[in-house]
Amino acid sequence: MRLDKQRIVVTGAFGTLGAAVVQAALGAGAQVAAIDRVSVPANLAAVHGFGGVDLADAGEAKRAIDAAAEALGGVDALVNIAGAFRWETLANGDLDTWDLLYRINLRTVVAASMAALPHLPDGRGRIVNIGANSALKAGAGVGAYTASKAGVMRLTESLAEELKPRGITVNALLPSIIDTPPNRADMPDADFDRWVKPEQLAEVIVFLLSDAASAITGALIPVTGRV
Repeated sequence: MRLDKQRIVVTGAFGTLGAAVVQAALGAGAQVAAIDRVSVPANLAAVHGFGGVDLADAGEAKRAIDAAAEALGGVDALVNIAGAFRWETLANGDLDTWDLLYRINLRTVVAASMAALPHLPDGRGRIVNIGANSALKAGAGVGAYTASKAGVMRLTESLAEELKPRGITVNALLPSIIDTPPNRADMPDADFDRWVKPEQLAEVIVFLLSDAASAITGALIPVTGRV
């Protein structure tokens, strides 16, 4: 699947999944701008990097997206990966956790998407978000996380309808447990082979960014490995 000449902005780009998406997009021939809250990695190559950005702040998000558009000569697609996870029950939890996960998981998607909309071209623009398969039916301890991810899913559906007249597609992936170093550390006895790999998610994202997926919009796509 090729993304030749596409100009793609990835948020949360310096994390495990974000880095996999950046590499997959580059491998498919795209130009990439990478945005994250943390500093730009020293080994970042072939990418326009923007670090220290609070994407939940509308002003910072707009400045970063505008700078990415200038560096790339435009923006054809936005991939919203910035996010966080917390496990805590309501009985023993903290109300601030709900605000934190709303801010990181949902508000960043809203702010980045709002900033990107003026740049996205009619007829071929793309937005891809990251929801969560667990938001379809939440278990104990993940109320704040799944509530914020459910917001991402509803936003995806609503924005897809809003942008149909412009021919811009908006879709979301719903991963299960992603095979990352932090998840392995938190669940050392799990069968890691059953988890979805970041590279597998990246391949689906590349497909959604491609011309082959032009008829798909408003989709919430489970990518769950064997969980």
